[in-house]
Amino acid sequence: MVRRIKQGDTVEVVTGDSKGMRGEVMRVLPKQNRVVVSRVNIVKKHQRPIRAGRGEVQPGIIEFEMPIHISNVMLVCSACGKPTRVGFSEESGTKVRVCKKCGKELD
Repeated sequence: MVRRIKQGDTVEVVTGDSKGMRGEVMRVLPKQNRVVVSRVNIVKKHQRPIRAGRGEVQPGIIEFEMPIHISNVMLVCSACGKPTRVGFSEESGTKVRVCKKCGKELD
C-alpha cells in the first residue's frame, strides 16, 4: 500500500465538523485508513478513577484526538502552502512524493 500521508506531515481537513483546520499528523493507522491529527476531532471522555496495579488513573474530563478518515484530509505543501494531492516520481531508483500543484518534492 502506498502511503501518501506520513507521520509528521501537515494536513488540512477538507470535510466534516473540523473543515478548514490544519494540524500535524501524530499517528497513521493504515489498516483502518485513518490518521490522528493534532488539535482536530477532539472528543471529551468522562474518566472515573480506576486502580490499575500500583498507580491510579486520574478522574475527570479528558480531551483527546480521535482518528479521522484519511480521505477527509489533504496534505499541505510546504513550498506553496496549499492543500494538494500527492503524486510520485522515481528518481535514482527511489520513489519521491511530489506536490501536484507546484511540482516540488514533499520529502
